[in-house]
Amino acid sequence: MLTEQKKEYAFRGTTLNGFVMLFITLLMFFGGIGLAAWAGTEEVWFLVAMGALLFIGSFFLMAGFLQLEPNEARVLLFFGEYKGTFTRTGYYWVNPFLTAKKLSLRARNLDAEPIKVNDKTGNPVMIGMVLVWKLRDTYKAMFEIDSQTIAGDPSKNANTVGTNVAGVMKAFENFVKIQSDAALREVAGQYAYDDEGENADTITLRDGGQEINQQLEAKLDERLAMAGIEVVEARINYLAYAPEIAAVMLRRQQASAIISAREKIVEGAVSMVKMALDKLSDEGVVTLDDDRKATMVSNLMVVLCGDDSAQPVVNTGA
Repeated sequence: MLTEQKKEYAFRGTTLNGFVMLFITLLMFFGGIGLAAWAGTEEVWFLVAMGALLFIGSFFLMAGFLQLEPNEARVLLFFGEYKGTFTRTGYYWVNPFLTAKKLSLRARNLDAEPIKVNDKTGNPVMIGMVLVWKLRDTYKAMFEIDSQTIAGDPSKNANTVGTNVAGVMKAFENFVKIQSDAALREVAGQYAYDDEGENADTITLRDGGQEINQQLEAKLDERLAMAGIEVVEARINYLAYAPEIAAVMLRRQQASAIISAREKIVEGAVSMVKMALDKLSDEGVVTLDDDRKATMVSNLMVVLCGDDSAQPVVNTGA
């Protein structure tokens, strides 16, 4: 299997300290004005032209300043050609002819609203997830998917959005949301909501826990890799039956709980009856034939398994 070659690389062009270049730019700006004004009074037109050039050149130099905060990046283009990604924090100056596309490398949250999907058995369920993601490959993020247009706002052009961090990241958020919904539907469709008492060893959405979340992360990584996006964490944070079957499923769960409780009660009652008969026999309190034992077992089982309090009847003799 061939490994995909990474196209992103660090910017290797000329980079100067921003404060030094700011001093030079201001010197050219005010020096050009002063030189042109003085030369104009002396009618030295050559110096007037030179002052004008210094003044105009200062505006040209101003286009090359870059200021980066931690976990920010600039994708630099030279007339459409990719020249690298600049990630050094601070204030710098680069070639003014370079176009800088701003990106944020910070982690972002996506709290996906619950969506209705059919589980493996066909039952409609409501399922939601929370996702933490961040950009990993700036080249893929900018050039492998259409991140130049804000969803729902076609009036924005590529140049305007490309220099606006909020605009570009909004487009990525929309891409992540759509792919997250698709991945969540795919994973949810492979498992039942619960085992319904048939096979306790089967992984289900309700008790799958870490295994379901790991598979969800794998599906998201697979879908978001094309955009250079890394999944930091993904987990299901909401799971419930859809409203149209929720009442029926609640009654089924209640019936299952009642049956389980009755099984425990009967198991305990049988143990207590056996213990009572053994005690009576071992200590010689009373000798019971089979008919009397059957009657006592029946009465004890009714008392121990009944929902209502027992009302004892005292037999004073025949």
